[in-house]
Amino acid sequence: MAILDRLTAYGPPALVLRRAIQLSDSGKPLEAFPLLAIAARAGIVEAEYRVARCYLEGLGVPPSRSEGARWLRRAADHGSPDAQSLLAALYVAGLAAQEPDGNGLESQSLFERDSSREPEFAAAFGLAKKAAEAGSATGQAILAYILSRGPEAMRDLDAAHGWYEKSAAAGCPEGCLGLALSLARRGQPAQTAKVAAEVRRAADAGLPTAIYLLGVLTEHGRGMPADRPAAARLYQLAAEKGLPSAQFRLGSALIEGGLAGQDIAAGEAWMRRAALAGNIEAAYRLGDRHVKSSPPDYADAATWYRRAANAGHQAAARALASLYLSGNGVARDVEEGARWLRTSANAGNQQAQVDFANLVIEGAGEPGDRASIAGWFEATASSGDLIAAFNLGLCFAEGVGVRKDEEQAARWVRRAAEGVADAQYAYARMLQDGRGVAADLKQARCWFERAANAGMVDAQVAFAEMLLNGRGGACLPQAAAQWFKRAAAAGHAGAMFAIGAQYANGQGLSFDPVAAQKWFAAAAERGHGYAQLMLGGYLCNGRAGEHNPVAGRLWLERAFAQGVQEAANELS
Repeated sequence: MAILDRLTAYGPPALVLRRAIQLSDSGKPLEAFPLLAIAARAGIVEAEYRVARCYLEGLGVPPSRSEGARWLRRAADHGSPDAQSLLAALYVAGLAAQEPDGNGLESQSLFERDSSREPEFAAAFGLAKKAAEAGSATGQAILAYILSRGPEAMRDLDAAHGWYEKSAAAGCPEGCLGLALSLARRGQPAQTAKVAAEVRRAADAGLPTAIYLLGVLTEHGRGMPADRPAAARLYQLAAEKGLPSAQFRLGSALIEGGLAGQDIAAGEAWMRRAALAGNIEAAYRLGDRHVKSSPPDYADAATWYRRAANAGHQAAARALASLYLSGNGVARDVEEGARWLRTSANAGNQQAQVDFANLVIEGAGEPGDRASIAGWFEATASSGDLIAAFNLGLCFAEGVGVRKDEEQAARWVRRAAEGVADAQYAYARMLQDGRGVAADLKQARCWFERAANAGMVDAQVAFAEMLLNGRGGACLPQAAAQWFKRAAAAGHAGAMFAIGAQYANGQGLSFDPVAAQKWFAAAAERGHGYAQLMLGGYLCNGRAGEHNPVAGRLWLERAFAQGVQEAANELS
């Protein structure tokens, strides 16, 4: 540090910050950072935010996402909209974790490596809302993203659209892109030109995703004249900025020669970059190209197929299985081939399901594989296997591997019900609904009871409901309450709601609004919409003695977000 900077470090924090900014703007981050840290420790919000950015970007200090997030929290707590916006973005991306007590990092987290986590939308929402309401265009875009792409309970597409409009009006590239996507989701042909214009604004600001989408619009002539060479240039620009989807599209275009000339070597190079960056379709396509090359390169094909299959690509898992079964590019391994076929079949790949059925019939695979094969089920079910009979019944009920036939489904499920609790429950449902058999509530109640006694939680709830309402037999609300409590102990939210309703109505349980509210709260916290409605009403009206209209309204809003229309009346 220069002598002037050493002397400045002892001056007023505002002077220290001013000098730090001068050094930073002059391209001297190493000299700037110590001064920024001094000003930040003195509580200057702008300095806290700048220190956070230094840690996140590795400017003048080794990069550290955890330290960057810590300083962002300080600046956000002190009211910095920029810090609130950036921290919210990190939460949404799963790049930061909310601190348990807000007073600093736990000791073990000091030694954790920076790593991606699950998104923390709740924490991000509060920060983004503060930043948005303070006028931050970036905060408005992030808030809109949460409202449109976050958990279902948080979604409000109209509110998201409004925030995107505000962000875009302020010139935020992310806001422009978000507004374009929001307009596109509304499916109004008259807005096509507006969509293209907003995408172009975001692309002109250098946003890679926007550049790629502008390429798509340009290629297909949506909101602008089609121009395939221009589209190729846009894909190239987005690819060079590191966007995997653009790299994949550019690679495909160069291999196929459909946009601006053919260059197979360059196309494969871009495809490899996309695959290594996580684009699983690119990895699968590379595997296919190696299989189809002359001569085939099965070893490289296996490498690319495995990368895509590990990421969940159904066709890649099937292709990798075929290499193991044939011994091409890898050591022949029937069980490994069966494992990958099973993965693909379980994911819904119909060709893999057929291949897997043939493999199992030939004796490969594991005992659990039989549940996937309708034809194999029929053979074993006919010999008395009750598990196979139940799964065969489900195949007929859903038309999986066989023609859908509710009568056949009921016949096989009834056979399995002699010893399989799941089948007892399924058969009870068939009797209750009259699917495949004549409706018979009395028999349905008997089969629900058998499954309930076997410990099946859904059956316990269904049996309790019939006892409570006197369907298929006598009305026994007290017995219903005991079954509901058994299911509630296993975590069943619907059972918790039912117990709350019994306490609220004095039906089978003594009238007890406090107990009712407790059970409604337990179910509401597990996402039960009608429990959220009831809890909101209790808190708003003080029915159990606790009057908390703010919390009550939040629960009503959650219920409404889940589609409980009655909540709208309470909110009005």
